[in-house]
Amino acid sequence: MTTTVPRLRKAIKRQAPGLLVERELWTDADTVVVGVDEVGRGAWAGPISVGAAVVPKARRIYKVRDSKMLTEPEREALFDRVADWVEAWAVGHASHTECDELGMAAAQRLATRRALEELGAIPDHVLVDGNWDFVGGGNTRLIVGGDATSLSISAASILAKVTRDRIMRDLAPDYPGYNFAANKGYPGPHHKAALAAMGPSTIHRRSWVFMDHLPWNGIKRFRRPEAQGRLFD
Repeated sequence: MTTTVPRLRKAIKRQAPGLLVERELWTDADTVVVGVDEVGRGAWAGPISVGAAVVPKARRIYKVRDSKMLTEPEREALFDRVADWVEAWAVGHASHTECDELGMAAAQRLATRRALEELGAIPDHVLVDGNWDFVGGGNTRLIVGGDATSLSISAASILAKVTRDRIMRDLAPDYPGYNFAANKGYPGPHHKAALAAMGPSTIHRRSWVFMDHLPWNGIKRFRRPEAQGRLFD
């Protein structure tokens, strides 16, 4: 059943992403331009996820915005619509364990590689939000604020955000007390209070500095060899 997308709020109605860069790069009918966006880098638990999306050249869609501008119900309502509209899409993940073992930069690159490998299309150009090229390959265009201005990146951001949110909601019953269904692993008062009372769960990123002063409940503190500071139990 198709979910009706709510009417856009006035605050974001005029902030529609466009296809300025995509049109510049669509030099012929076979040119594949992929938008990518990351979600979960700032979370304290769960995976980091990267979405990749190829938007069609001829068909348009309305109400797509940067996922951060949208409420959770708005994103959920748009998800199937965007997934059906794009020519190809995928979301790649790097687990909390990989975030600890590799570090966040390498974990983000790994999630990106997995997304592009699952995409089913070979990119001629990749559009990335921000000023850090976590894709590589020499065919990347960095766009500061790209998640709000590039339709390809905005579509990828919705697909990545909703996919990761669903993962965290599915995991929430296995980790009662942390409120993952609401916070999706990001820090907040409830999450911080739960960590202070119970210590980390097995899906927390246990190498991060916020873990320094938590109670430890039998789960071992993770420390990468190259990390600064003291050893942890």
